[in-house]
Amino acid sequence: MQGHTVSFTVAPDPESVTEARHFAVSRLTEWGVTELTDDVGLVVSELVTNALRHSGGAFRGRTGHDVHRKGVYEDPADPLGSAPSAIRLRLGHQPPWLLCGIIDASRAAPRRKEPDYIAETGRGLHLVESFSVRWGWRSLPHGKVVWALFRTA
Repeated sequence: MQGHTVSFTVAPDPESVTEARHFAVSRLTEWGVTELTDDVGLVVSELVTNALRHSGGAFRGRTGHDVHRKGVYEDPADPLGSAPSAIRLRLGHQPPWLLCGIIDASRAAPRRKEPDYIAETGRGLHLVESFSVRWGWRSLPHGKVVWALFRTA
C-alpha cells in the first residue's frame, strides 16, 4: 500500500482542538487504520492544545484573525512579522507506521513535567508518551515540530 500525507491548519481557537481531532480520526478511517483512532485522537488533542497554549495562540488571549492570511510575514503593515504563524497538523501513513506532527511558531522545547495529580494541566506529554511508540520534537527555521509515532496493526 502506498503512503499518504495530509495536513490541517489549526485555527487560533480552543474549538480547533476538536476540529483537529475529528480531522485526524476521519483520515485514519479513510486509510483503514481505525484501531488507532482513539490513541491518535487523544495525542492530537494534547499536542494541539500545547501548541495553542505555548505558541501565542488562542489560550493567550490573542484573537489571531490574521494568523492564516497568506504572506503575513511580508505584510508592510506588520514589518516585524509579529503575528504568529499558523499551527499545522500533519499526518503521514506509510504502513506499518503512522506519524503525527504538530508544527508551531514557538522555538521553545516541549517540557515533560512530573505529574501533579491535583493540577488540572501538565500531564499532556505523559499521555503522548503512553499512547505512542515514540515521540519527540525538532527545531525548525521558524518554530518547531512535535511528533508522535504509532504502529498500525
